Amino acid sequence: MTVRLKKRIQPHIMCGVGDVARYVLLPGDPRRVERIASFFKEARKVAEYRGFVTYTGKVDRVEISTCSTGIGCPSAAIVVEELARIGAQTLIRVGTTGALQPEIEVGDIIIATAAVRADGTSKVYVPAEYPAVADFGVVSALTKAAEKLGTKAHVGKVVSTDAFYAGQLDIWGKANVLSAEMECSTIFTVAGLKGLRAGAILAVDGNLTRGVKKGEFEPGEKTGELDERVQRAIDKEIEIAIEAVKILEGTK
Repeated sequence: MTVRLKKRIQPHIMCGVGDVARYVLLPGDPRRVERIASFFKEARKVAEYRGFVTYTGKVDRVEISTCSTGIGCPSAAIVVEELARIGAQTLIRVGTTGALQPEIEVGDIIIATAAVRADGTSKVYVPAEYPAVADFGVVSALTKAAEKLGTKAHVGKVVSTDAFYAGQLDIWGKANVLSAEMECSTIFTVAGLKGLRAGAILAVDGNLTRGVKKGEFEPGEKTGELDERVQRAIDKEIEIAIEAVKILEGTK
C-alpha cells in the first residue's frame, strides 16, 4: 500500500512533497546552489526564501536536488529537518573547510567520516556522547567516486565549530582531526536521529597550521575561497558528489 504525503510547504525552505529528490546536495552558500544545479539536466529553481535556495534536476535519470544551508549549525538543522519532512533521504554537504594538518594543501579535497561536535545546536537534540558520524555507504560512495574521477581525497574526521573568529582549534589538530568547518556535526547528528543517510565532501580553502585562512583582503585579490585552486576544487567536489549519488543509486 502506497502512502501519499500531503503537499505541505515547509516554512523556511518553502518546498513541499514532490519538490525535492531523495538525494540532496547541501552547500552553505546560496550562490553555490545554482553552480551545482548547472551540473544537472532539466534543472529548475524550486524555491528561494530567507537565503535558502533550492533546485531540482536529474543526473543520468536519477532525480537530485540541491539546497543551501547558510552558515553554521542552527540554519543547517532547519534545512535537514524540513528536507526530511518532504522526502529527502540522502544528504551530502558540499562545502569548504580549513585544514588542521600541515600536509593538507589549499585546493585539496576532504571526505568527512565523522565530526567533532564543537557546536551548540546538535547538543540541543541529544547529549554530547551521541556520535556525529557520516553514513558508511555515503563515505564509501564518495571515496569510490573520487578514485574514479582521479582525485586524491583525504578521508577522516573534521570538527564543526560555531565561532568562525574564536575558539581554540590546536587541540583538534593534535587529535588528528583533518579540518574545521561549521555544519557537519549537526547535519550528521540530525540525520542519524531521523534515520537519514548523510555525508560530506569539502574543498580546502586554507590551512590554519600555516596561518592561511579566510580573512580581509584587497579588492580584486584572489584569496580564501576566491583562490583559483579552491574554485577548481569546488567544481571537483561537485562532480564527485554527483558521481557518488550515481553509485548510491546503482546506476554506475
